[in-house]
Amino acid sequence: MPKVFHWKFVPVLMAGVAISAVTVFAQAPVEGPVPTTALITVESKSGAPLDPSQLRLQINHHDAPITSVTPVTPAAAQVAILIDDGLRFTFSSQLDDFDHFINQLPAGTKVMVGYMQNGIVRAAGGFSTDHAAVAAQLRIPMSMAGVDASPYFCLSEFVKRWPSNEPGARFVLLITNGIDPYNGSTSIMNQDSPYVQTAQEDAQRAGVAVYSIYYGQSYPRGARGSFSGQSYLEQVAEATGGDSFYQGTITPPSLAPYLKEFVKAIAESYTVSFNVSSAGEKRDTLTQIKLTTKQPGVKIHAPQNVHPGTDLQ
Repeated sequence: MPKVFHWKFVPVLMAGVAISAVTVFAQAPVEGPVPTTALITVESKSGAPLDPSQLRLQINHHDAPITSVTPVTPAAAQVAILIDDGLRFTFSSQLDDFDHFINQLPAGTKVMVGYMQNGIVRAAGGFSTDHAAVAAQLRIPMSMAGVDASPYFCLSEFVKRWPSNEPGARFVLLITNGIDPYNGSTSIMNQDSPYVQTAQEDAQRAGVAVYSIYYGQSYPRGARGSFSGQSYLEQVAEATGGDSFYQGTITPPSLAPYLKEFVKAIAESYTVSFNVSSAGEKRDTLTQIKLTTKQPGVKIHAPQNVHPGTDLQ
């Protein structure tokens, strides 16, 4: 059987002192302007390329200059496919589409497959440009309702441990029902989960754009549960500059159209560089940004917050 990685680091003891593995965001205070990058995706009705001169950046509601806009190349893209291990057994019929999707990614794109279990992501390997080898790691989910604990626990843990030694554009694709079982009722009046909020903030700190495709678990929760899960997935997508590809009350019969949309989004992504002023704040402090464009027929998907010093190039 292949070795399974639990996507977490193990502390190392040296000279009697515990030295924890370095996470993707340090806690040291930062002074003055800090070079920072954000990942954006361009949605163009006409297919016209992005005109960088039409971009407008606001930091904490104040206009700020952009230093560079760079298209994301395949070699600079890192794609993590995180599958909820509680998905219905019918997900097995989608595996061929996922196999095709992974193998059709542009050469040089780093990709990995992980399964969400008990608040962590279990993966048979890390990021790789060997797409065939990664596709071979696909399997049928365990189909045990609630086995993930919460997809948002898994997402938080995963993005906090994203390898920091390989800068690049970071994309996550979640396949899950999106329900947070730890936030109580799935009522429309109860859609303010602290765990979802934490997950989206952790993704923002790590510079990760979170995309998702809704898929039901083995124990259905009805239309109210579908609304709750999809609402949370949409919230995380909007906050991180990603997208939630499906809205409906039933599990989609085929995910292939959404996988094509995801590939298109990656191909139309850019990194935007700018300076964030920081007066001694800790680097885990999020800074509000807003990226828009005056270019006709073009919409920008961008994170709502970044942390100073994010380097995705």
